[in-house]
Amino acid sequence: MREAAFVRQNKEKWIAFEKAINLNSQISPDQLANGYIQLTNDLAYAQTYYPESKTLLYLNSLASQAHQKIYKNKKEHRNRVVDFWKTEFPLFFRQYHPTLAIAFLLFAVATAIGSISTIYDDTFVRLILGDAYVNETLNNIAKGDPTAIYKGGSEIGTFLGITINNIRVAFLAFTFGVITSIGTMYILFSNGVMLGSFITFFYTQEVFFQANKQIWLHGTIEISVIVIAGCAGLIMGNSILFPKTFSRRVSFMKGAKDGLKVVVSTIPFFIIAGFIEGFITRYSNMSPWLAFTIIGASLLLIIYYYIIYPILLNQKYERQEKQLHRA
Repeated sequence: MREAAFVRQNKEKWIAFEKAINLNSQISPDQLANGYIQLTNDLAYAQTYYPESKTLLYLNSLASQAHQKIYKNKKEHRNRVVDFWKTEFPLFFRQYHPTLAIAFLLFAVATAIGSISTIYDDTFVRLILGDAYVNETLNNIAKGDPTAIYKGGSEIGTFLGITINNIRVAFLAFTFGVITSIGTMYILFSNGVMLGSFITFFYTQEVFFQANKQIWLHGTIEISVIVIAGCAGLIMGNSILFPKTFSRRVSFMKGAKDGLKVVVSTIPFFIIAGFIEGFITRYSNMSPWLAFTIIGASLLLIIYYYIIYPILLNQKYERQEKQLHRA
């Protein structure tokens, strides 16, 4: 590629990045890092094909400014953990809403398959959940307490065990992205089929309302966050399949970092779900209005934090960016 064409193709990107640095714009660390990676790639290209050119001098200067911006006097302030969940992650996650939608649709389709299969084949639930679990649940239904299985063990023991297991499933959904998105899709699909079969099993036993009133107390957050962890796995898997302008190695490193950040964001929610399952779900005599209040609040929390809040926060920073440019 001729130098003039190279400059024309990338000029707007370089100028926007330079303005963001010089004006101290409030861009997220990930945007800054992505811009720096693209800049260094362009710099390497210019060093190879346009040595001793003005373009190379300009990119060298811009890369030096960016390096100072990122690394000079780097300090971890006291509220670093709070800022991650309050600002950094929501700003970052907005770009992956389409990936989250794909993960949700895949999980929803799998759930529907599990549900339909259970309705039309009464042996399917045993294939998915196992004979021991099904038999125990049938005994509990006969005793008038479909969700009695959640009452076993101590409250603290259940809380810790469930929380650790949920986090394990989340990291499994993420790490399977190493074998491209297909691995994560398998985890989402298998968990979706299991959920559909599990929920529909209670419907076939005519205790659907009574069981779901308890199950979704913890299940609302638990299932939602498994889908979000699946989104993390798709992010990493897609980085291998679709590297875009990056080399496949750089793309994978970025995808793995971004996916891990998504998984880390889910840990507090799994703790909340584990607490609910360990300390609240066991009370099957809870009034329906209280149960559905907890379920509704849990659903709103997930939707607000992972969908609404990132949109609102990004809009706020875009307005601030425009005001800085006008100034």
